[in-house]
Amino acid sequence: MAAKTGAFRAAREEKSRRGAPGARVPETAAANFDRLIHERTRLAIVSALAVNPSLAFNELKQLLRVTDGNLSVHARKLEDAGYIGCAKSFSGRVPKTEYRLTPLGRRALEKYLDHMEALIHATRER
Repeated sequence: MAAKTGAFRAAREEKSRRGAPGARVPETAAANFDRLIHERTRLAIVSALAVNPSLAFNELKQLLRVTDGNLSVHARKLEDAGYIGCAKSFSGRVPKTEYRLTPLGRRALEKYLDHMEALIHATRER
């Protein structure tokens, strides 16, 4: 059984190396893939901000159904990359954190979506 599995795996790897006749997926596709946005929670944050001018921390948390800590960590990574902006203020004594998508973040999302559409198209052609 192990020999069959090994042979199957080798054949599958060879097929994936060769690709389908006529299929053209750029070799640099993996290099151009934005892994920062690809993570589920970060993609959800960027997508939500793409269709809203801004969202408060609690609005995002409710919308995405994530914990405070999870949202904070992912939002910080996006902020560090310059994809989202964060404005902190107070409403009375209550702190308020507002997020918005930056122009760089919008371009990164559009590039990511274009990349995913190309992958889907190339896969369906096979």
